[in-house]
Amino acid sequence: MSKSKKLVKEITSRDEDFAQWYTDIVKKAELADYSSVKGCMIIRPYAYAMWESIQSYLDKKFKETGHQNVYMPMFIPESLLQKEKDHVEGFAPEVAWVTHSGDEELTEKLCVRPTSETLFCEHYAKIVQSYKDLPKLYNQWCSVVRCEKTTRPFLRTTEFLWQEGHTIHETKEEAENETKRMLNTYADLCENVLAIPVLKGRKTEKEKFAGGEATYTIEALMHDGKALQAGTSHFLGQNFAKSFGMQYSDKEGKLQYVYQTSWGVTTRLIGAIIMVHGDDNGLVVPPRIAPIQVIIVPVAQHKDGVLEKANELKDRIAKIARVKLDDSDKMPGWKFSEYEMKGVPIRLEVGPRDIENNQVVLARRDTGDKITVSMDDLETKIPELLDDIHNNMFEKAKKNVEEKTHTAVNMDEFKDIVENKTGFVKAMWCGDRECEDKIREETGATSRCMPFEQEEVSDTCVCCGKKAKKLVYWGRAY
Repeated sequence: MSKSKKLVKEITSRDEDFAQWYTDIVKKAELADYSSVKGCMIIRPYAYAMWESIQSYLDKKFKETGHQNVYMPMFIPESLLQKEKDHVEGFAPEVAWVTHSGDEELTEKLCVRPTSETLFCEHYAKIVQSYKDLPKLYNQWCSVVRCEKTTRPFLRTTEFLWQEGHTIHETKEEAENETKRMLNTYADLCENVLAIPVLKGRKTEKEKFAGGEATYTIEALMHDGKALQAGTSHFLGQNFAKSFGMQYSDKEGKLQYVYQTSWGVTTRLIGAIIMVHGDDNGLVVPPRIAPIQVIIVPVAQHKDGVLEKANELKDRIAKIARVKLDDSDKMPGWKFSEYEMKGVPIRLEVGPRDIENNQVVLARRDTGDKITVSMDDLETKIPELLDDIHNNMFEKAKKNVEEKTHTAVNMDEFKDIVENKTGFVKAMWCGDRECEDKIREETGATSRCMPFEQEEVSDTCVCCGKKAKKLVYWGRAY
């Protein structure tokens, strides 16, 4: 077996064992490594570069819409966390506590932040007096800690990176608009940058954020038919405002409580990229987030003029794309496999014959197709090809969602789909928690969201047969 073949053979087939395939890619594409702390991962440079692209895109969008970045402490006093009853109950099983400073026991335990609503509330209560101080549109980039029993790199780890937006407003309408505006920002990121189609909707009461009034979500579907919550935006109403005394004087001088939102996305988006786009040869990275968009592999680089030409092409392409030249001593076939594994969108091959003919070969990672292009046309052709790859990846992912979205009108159909087909199940629901719990108990599927675009696939609840109130997308999830 050749070395270039061996590298790929070490990846478990996606259809044979999806979980092992995922782990293989995380390790062999050098995205993450396990740390000595259980449930925590080391994010390696290649994956961190993707996170930086996500950060850069979102940070620009946040600032365009008037948000400012701040930083809150990592620790939350127990008394502060206890102020909002539903919130603390929702997070209690996941909280990590600091009990000692050196050898001395702390007089009050400190929680390592699982989320920062309480810290923002305490701060806002101090700095807001008048309606003129509103709205406050803050965001922070940080890590949070949630003690997970079962972990998997990027998808569910004890510590993970995210951004959390926290805003307060004068009116309910303003806050609700903010909640939906940020959800749309996340959907835009997924579809226009990550080439991942998402379903937008509202979570059920059972699945909403602890302490909030309404949670809106974007749900993505992985290649194996499991759902992944890709981002959430919460309308918190006045629940926290009343617990923390967040009041302001309105135009008439009367004291009013603010309306609040919070919203976030995390490094689990990198897990989504792997599971939506990857194949048996490794990662397939969407061009707009790819740390390397074009890899130049010289062929017969020991021959006169080949490396000089490759360097010249690199300098030209650097003006239009993120480019790398691999002039290491590895064989070209090994390099082909290595960058296929890493999912680089375009491979540019150039050798003595290509130089003679003033051309290069461009290979696409998404389809494997190769085309011969004149060196004179690269500044035009490469951006076109990157856009085409993005569009093709999005359409392929969209087709996967369409093929794996099924409709059920009774429990027998529902169970059959979950067991034998996988994917989203569209089914009507009466709105009762008992039915939602029963569906999970009997099928392992949870309610993913009530889509904004409602339709009526039947007039009765899929579980109990009573009159239906909402169409829900259900599915097994990560």
